[in-house]
Amino acid sequence: MSLRSDLRQGLLHGRWRLALRHQRRLVTGIALALSLTVAVILGSGVWLLASVRSGLPGKDEIGRIGEMAEATLVYDGKDQLAFTIYNEQRIDVPLTAVSPNLVQAIIAVEDQRFYSHHGFDLIRIVSAALVNVRRGRAAQGGSTITQQLARQSFLTTDKTIRRKLQELILAERIEVLYEKAQILQLYLNKVYFGDGLYGVEAASRGYFGKHASELTLAESALLAGLVKSPSSYAPTANLDRAIARRNVVLQVMRDTGVIDRAAWSNARAARVVLRDTLRSGGSRGRYFQEQLRQEIVERFGWEQVYQGGLRVFSTLDMDAQDGAEAAVAETLKNLDERRRAVARRRQAKPGDDAPLQAALVAMDPRTGYVRAMVGGRDFAESSFNRAVQARRQPGSAFKPFVYAAALEAGYTPATVLDHLNDQIWTPQGNWAPEDGHSTDESMTLRTALRTSSNRAAVKLLQQVGIPQTVQYAKAMGIGDVPSVPSLALGSGEVTLQTLTAAYGAFANHGLVPKPILIRRVEDSSGRVLYANEPAATRAISDTTAYLMSTMLADVINAGTGAGARSLGFTLPAAGKTGTTNDYNDAWFVGFTPSLVAGVWVGFDQPRTILPGGFAAEVAVPLWARFMKTATKADKPQWLQMPADITVVNVCRLSGKLATNGCEHLDVVDGRIDRQPTVYAEYFLKGTEPTAYCDLHGSRGFIGTLAAIFRSEPPPPPHVPVAPLPPSITDSTTAPPPPPAAEEAARPRRGFWSKLFGRRKP
Repeated sequence: MSLRSDLRQGLLHGRWRLALRHQRRLVTGIALALSLTVAVILGSGVWLLASVRSGLPGKDEIGRIGEMAEATLVYDGKDQLAFTIYNEQRIDVPLTAVSPNLVQAIIAVEDQRFYSHHGFDLIRIVSAALVNVRRGRAAQGGSTITQQLARQSFLTTDKTIRRKLQELILAERIEVLYEKAQILQLYLNKVYFGDGLYGVEAASRGYFGKHASELTLAESALLAGLVKSPSSYAPTANLDRAIARRNVVLQVMRDTGVIDRAAWSNARAARVVLRDTLRSGGSRGRYFQEQLRQEIVERFGWEQVYQGGLRVFSTLDMDAQDGAEAAVAETLKNLDERRRAVARRRQAKPGDDAPLQAALVAMDPRTGYVRAMVGGRDFAESSFNRAVQARRQPGSAFKPFVYAAALEAGYTPATVLDHLNDQIWTPQGNWAPEDGHSTDESMTLRTALRTSSNRAAVKLLQQVGIPQTVQYAKAMGIGDVPSVPSLALGSGEVTLQTLTAAYGAFANHGLVPKPILIRRVEDSSGRVLYANEPAATRAISDTTAYLMSTMLADVINAGTGAGARSLGFTLPAAGKTGTTNDYNDAWFVGFTPSLVAGVWVGFDQPRTILPGGFAAEVAVPLWARFMKTATKADKPQWLQMPADITVVNVCRLSGKLATNGCEHLDVVDGRIDRQPTVYAEYFLKGTEPTAYCDLHGSRGFIGTLAAIFRSEPPPPPHVPVAPLPPSITDSTTAPPPPPAAEEAARPRRGFWSKLFGRRKP
């Protein structure tokens, strides 16, 4: 027995020792595994921490967190916001310019312990984590306002642990560098509110048409509710969802004691009224907008314009712009209907489906401020600005520059042009310009311009001289023009804006205004960066400008522009039509003392607008429709007559002083209208006629005695009344003296000769 026991005990003892050795090996293995695990965890943690910290912005970058892309605001001529230019639609404002209602709503729904934490809210993080675990998804976020600011400024929206840790680190750094009020201001200016609106000021204007300082409680709650999901809750996308979210914010504000029951009840019942004053002008004046955008980008650069928050004060008149766009649309609609009617009566031709275009420019002739601009029928279809970029022949709209050159050379409105049916020599052979307006052999300058006689314009160009006329055209801003006889008929090319500014000289005492779209530019703090003062260039004398204006007034009152009167435009005005060959282009440029406007109608690839489509019926209606709207508040005033102008009664046919034989006759003047033969004509003192009309009988005894004792003025000058460029004054080819000058240059008659009508040899 003892031997068996001894063996059993020995066996047990051996197993125990074996088990002990095995246990020791196991403990050693576990300890080693734990050591390796800890080492791996520590190493991973160090690596993760280094990875999280790498690439994070430093102190300097965080210090520039307030540098955000800010929209450029463009104001109209009345300093009202017209439109914006932006990369991000944002308007930076201080915290003091934000309604307390909005500040309270944002804090209540986004970060209730904003003023007590130091960048992150541990309580909220844990609470959000528990909710997410229970629901099995990311139902709630625990980010504070500071964390959101860090994410929006420096991080992506990726939902990863690494990004979340970076957010926490940056939030802590931001809290160190900035005060709570500064953080809140940065956040409110940066946060996205949907519909392309960044920051509270842009959102307030874009949704409610008011400044952020003016927001009501209900409006503030609606904006605060957008932060969670701007695309889903934007009222422009889904108003019902936006209201539901607003009510959630109001409930949170009530539960936290921010508002009482009465305020909560009233805000819930408030009706949402959307009004966009930030982008309401976005579709209006697109051609003006684009022209202005190009000018300021050229001056300040793309980055400053799209992100620098400039304040641009333009010359735009929104009422005039609306009237311009409406006039263009109505005119094109009417012309399209007429063209379709013509097309139905003939076989279709290539290009019949091309869209007819129109352009309009209106500016103040005294300052050059462009009040309205239309560059085509539809900016969305074609951004090519036909008011500024297109160069076309002006036709008869060029004639006033020929007449202005003649007046500067000593001619008068009563100067008679004769032998109008004679052919004109050119290097290519004799040429007789076509003239559908009149076949009269002679006519005064006033009649010739009123009836738009082609023969008279070419004859006058010959007499004044092509070089002199070209120089005057250049002085008035009309660039390269051909030195050929057809220049009088507008064979050169101009832009509508250039032509309109040139006509502005007639209303601006002979000074050509520089077209201006921008009055001044300021930075976001109000510092003036650029000021564009009105500028003008002397082209003709004040007297010539006035005489031309009276002649061009006849065009509207009884000439080729008379259609404006039949359409209801009644203010004193002046202007000129222009039609090119084959009726390809139709122009009208006209002015009052306070507004000069030019219109053009045609195709981008020149072709006939309408058979027989003179500007009188194509362009004049467009001009009249616009001017009726643009000048509806203007008084019926006309230009002030210069002191060196005198008024004399003359005979319409002879251009000489009227006699009693002229007084009871009417004439068909230029085959346009029946006119009294005697009329009051304007002259520069010293250029008025001194001879009496010899076409209509005696002056009578009283008239003869008056003529005997009448003091005759000296002959008119044969040189321009305003300084000319050297190329003119040095010219060896002087223009022939006008007929009025020839009359004055004849030998004076003595007493008996005057009394009995005899002239000394």
